[in-house]
Amino acid sequence: MSLQRDMEEIGLKARTAARKVARLGTGKKNDALIKMAELLIAKADYLKAENAKDLDVAKDNGISSAMLNRLTLSDKVINGMAEGLREVAALPDPVGEVTGIKKRPNGLQVGRMRIPLGVIGIIYESRPNVTADAAGLCLKSGNAVILRGGSEAIHSNLAVASVLNEAAKAVGIPEGAIQVVSTTERGAIEELLKLEESIDVIIPRGGEGLIRFVVEKSKIPVIKHYKGVCHVYIDGAADEDKAVAIAVNAKVQRPGVCNSMETLLVDKAIAGSFLPKVYEKYKEAGVEVRGCVETKKILSDIEDAVETDWGEEFLELILAVKVVDGMEEAIAHIEKYGSLHTESIITEDYTQAKHFVEGVNSSTVMVNASTRFSDGFELGLGAEIGISTTKLHAFGPMGLESLTTEKFIVYGEGQIRE
Repeated sequence: MSLQRDMEEIGLKARTAARKVARLGTGKKNDALIKMAELLIAKADYLKAENAKDLDVAKDNGISSAMLNRLTLSDKVINGMAEGLREVAALPDPVGEVTGIKKRPNGLQVGRMRIPLGVIGIIYESRPNVTADAAGLCLKSGNAVILRGGSEAIHSNLAVASVLNEAAKAVGIPEGAIQVVSTTERGAIEELLKLEESIDVIIPRGGEGLIRFVVEKSKIPVIKHYKGVCHVYIDGAADEDKAVAIAVNAKVQRPGVCNSMETLLVDKAIAGSFLPKVYEKYKEAGVEVRGCVETKKILSDIEDAVETDWGEEFLELILAVKVVDGMEEAIAHIEKYGSLHTESIITEDYTQAKHFVEGVNSSTVMVNASTRFSDGFELGLGAEIGISTTKLHAFGPMGLESLTTEKFIVYGEGQIRE
């Protein structure tokens, strides 16, 4: 019962704060974000010391190198968190924006005003930088936020939150606007997911198991961020040097994140010359390549790809490769095995590029660019809350506008309905 009461108290505190945060002026919110960024940099040593506690436990538990990378709060990551908060402060405030004012025949003027969602619950794993990103975006969009990170990052998340709240308090942000669940008990998540009177929406970020658990247990609407099974399709009209550079970057630059490429699709018209070139680069980077029958005819020393590889989010230096008979087969493969995250085509043919962009149904579709650019910061949103693979209410990288909704506003001059 104590755990239930604790979560209810957090929810009520957030609901009270949300009413006040929704009315904060843009200047006040921006002052808080800038102060948060400054304090994160100033307290980097403290953050790294707390993060070291989590890293020690993770290493003892044999966590993978990719997951260890996601957990680490280096100076670069801390600077990135601060820069993300500054970027959010520099963005236009969506709250209060009025659009689409139209005059009805009876003289009523009808439009829409953008408003906060209210209280947002975010459940996530491994990456403590999410704490700062999510808190900053929720504050700027006028929402209160409840953050529940994974047990593997508990010291890091609490440390980041304490710094953010110290900065928020200094500029007069209401208490309870940013809260981190301090217990690592799994039951806390289930209790949190029952708080439909206090929390307006739940956003889970993490592995497929976490997402499915949240969806099954939640009484609150969920914006799902399922796995990132991202594809790059090398078209027969691709520039091979460009294609090699992009295919390597998409897999190797940071394999442990959701926008890294997991499957490489190659048009059979170019496979014979392209695959040996890119394979040399993969070998240098330590990538394990698993290929279809046609791929193995060209790269005889690679592993066999099995059926489960095509829908797998490896999150490490493992890549599935399939030779396809043109774009239609590539699109069909993405349709069957993809996760609606990010896909890219490499081609010099405008018609092919247009066909791919129109035919692929994922939340982000790219032409001649690495899937690693599927990121709120890179796409100009500032820090992101995550990448939604749900078409309702947001799709793709979620920035400030995705954390708001619209209400109708109506101006009249005494009209009554007949």
